[in-house]
Amino acid sequence: MDRGGCQMNGGGGGGGGDHTDQPGMITLEDLESFSEDQLSDSGNGSLEEEAETMEEDDDRLLHYWQDVARGHQVEVSEDMAEPIQQLTSNNQGRSHREHVPFTLLARKEKCGELLYEKRQYEKGHWACITMREDTYEQSICYGFMRIMRYICQQNSLEDYLGMTLPIVTVVRTDETHSVVSHDVTVAYFLPAEHQAQPPQPADSEIILEIWPTTTVYTRPFTGPTNEVTIIDQINALAELLDSPGVCVNDSFIVAGYTNPAHSNRQNEIWFLERP
Repeated sequence: MDRGGCQMNGGGGGGGGDHTDQPGMITLEDLESFSEDQLSDSGNGSLEEEAETMEEDDDRLLHYWQDVARGHQVEVSEDMAEPIQQLTSNNQGRSHREHVPFTLLARKEKCGELLYEKRQYEKGHWACITMREDTYEQSICYGFMRIMRYICQQNSLEDYLGMTLPIVTVVRTDETHSVVSHDVTVAYFLPAEHQAQPPQPADSEIILEIWPTTTVYTRPFTGPTNEVTIIDQINALAELLDSPGVCVNDSFIVAGYTNPAHSNRQNEIWFLERP
């Protein structure tokens, strides 16, 4: 199967998925609206009672995420219980979200409002999967669930790898920026401790790639991410750039930082500067 590439240089590709009958979208940050504080805590019981409580909490997390998913018209399978629990719990002090490192090159503002930033992201390992489902939302949904499993033990270390932000999706459009392709790449930056020797994924469709040093132009936006808002944000940033021609014209990145359930969800649209 020809995957193409999923580097920041805008390479495209086709992937495979085995879920083509369930529309919708859900991402990792949905989990954060249901914190550990909302789970029952029985720290004074016996070991047996605490074990039972932990099992109940795992079930509650799964059921909660299933409820959230139904709002996106997505069914979450039972085997997602452990990844959901790991990404939501403290993970023995390893719940810190590591941010993808970058160097700020320039910043353009107008009347105190940030219009866009120019950044440089250094070369690094990313785990990515390119999906082609019936809809754009399906591709994101099922691609990310598979990345979640990789992060949570379905890797050669059989251990939780740790989270980084943002989780990015590479989206592709036609030349007029009016149609978003259903080919979507979901990508996860490996934490610093795993950059030198990235754990191998159990899922053969997840590819570990070294993305080259890349300059990007980024513009923040809030609210949901769907085909309409992505097209709007692409066109808005294109109008703001002095020389949009220096950027890749048919491949863009949507970076997500916060829970999509939040009314003030934080996202960015990234334009990739041509090599």
